[in-house]
Amino acid sequence: MQPTVPLHGLAYGLPFLAMLAATALFPILAPRLWHRRMGTVAAACSLGLLLPMAVIDGAGVAAAALWHATLTEYLPFVLLLLALFTTGGGILLRGGPSGTPVGNTSTLALGIVLAGLMGTTGAAMVLIHPLLHANAHRRRKLHLVLFFIILVANAGGATTPLGDPPLYIGFLHGVPFLWPLRALLVPLLLLVWPLLIGFYLLDRHLAATEPPPAAPEPFRVRGRLNIGLILLVVATVLAQGVWRPGRVSILGQDIGWERLAGMAVLLAVTLVSVRFTPRAVRQGNDFSWHPMAEVAALFAALFITVGPVLEMLAAGPSGPLAPVLRLTLDAHGQLSPLACFWLTGVLSAFLDNAPTYLVFFQLAGADAARLTGELNPVLTAISAGSVFFGALTYIGNAPNMMVRSIAAHRGVRMPGFFGYLGLAGALLLPLFGLLGLVLR
Repeated sequence: MQPTVPLHGLAYGLPFLAMLAATALFPILAPRLWHRRMGTVAAACSLGLLLPMAVIDGAGVAAAALWHATLTEYLPFVLLLLALFTTGGGILLRGGPSGTPVGNTSTLALGIVLAGLMGTTGAAMVLIHPLLHANAHRRRKLHLVLFFIILVANAGGATTPLGDPPLYIGFLHGVPFLWPLRALLVPLLLLVWPLLIGFYLLDRHLAATEPPPAAPEPFRVRGRLNIGLILLVVATVLAQGVWRPGRVSILGQDIGWERLAGMAVLLAVTLVSVRFTPRAVRQGNDFSWHPMAEVAALFAALFITVGPVLEMLAAGPSGPLAPVLRLTLDAHGQLSPLACFWLTGVLSAFLDNAPTYLVFFQLAGADAARLTGELNPVLTAISAGSVFFGALTYIGNAPNMMVRSIAAHRGVRMPGFFGYLGLAGALLLPLFGLLGLVLR
């Protein structure tokens, strides 16, 4: 990963910190201003990086950095999210056992399995609407969304490269397709079983004071076209890893033809879903474009401002963040799996987890054969940290903020950034401590 802009110490990381602070504090201190002016705040943080860069390094460098972030990072990300958001919201599931403690726990377990097959975003978008609908009779639903984000939108993606972007990056760099299932299945089970049991006990306790659910209905599915479209999205993502027809330069930025073709397919999937999904299906899911617009604006600024921070990490031992990277070494100067797990995880919770994974993958030598052989514990720790820690914050993984926005739109009182961090940390940090013992 070669830096695309000059580095000027830690100063270029300040706009990203400002964006994080705005995301954390504005919803608490000025919620009305945040929801009405989120785009303005995001634009201001982006300009806080681009304007000084234009003055110090030249307007061409700033424009190139913006175009690089937009074309190679943001557009593939947001179009994938848009396609899955649109198709997931076009599948209407009704009936079945949901709305009871057993049903809700079963939905979470199903989501964990689906996340490995269609990705955390796809599984989250398909299941969050029926889960909230089935529990519409409940007054207290925060725990449903909290555990859903942790288990379906994050942990479940650990079993295949299709499940979560960091594992897909590893697949593109030669890690065998079935390696995540072999290496991460035990850590996944150690994480999800205590959470599923804890969720069931908590949900049963809360359900005792809530009105009873409606009588069970026969299970039915509407919007089946979107199931096929989601499978097309999954196939498109997988194809980009094996089909490499060459590269093209667009306004000075190189990009693979497979990436352009993938974006075109994702846009077509979105348009087909919008055109052919019956309106009643989306109305049944209480579908709204507002969560997508909110996430698109927020992550635009995050992708722009996080670039220099990731480049500082990619600069390795000679870069401004060398003291941070040295924390991964043991007393003998070798990579410590335990340190890699915690440092990769913490950075993934606040940065984009795919580039963070790539930085540590390269730090470990970027040799897939060696990393899946003698250095298997190191790659396992890096992979587990990248996938599991994404649940610690709303910005740790793409579907987190989407699920939060959908739940808030449907009347669930969601906590702010720090409130969510506290709740997720209380559930996850003890289990991460247990995983650290296994991964060391």
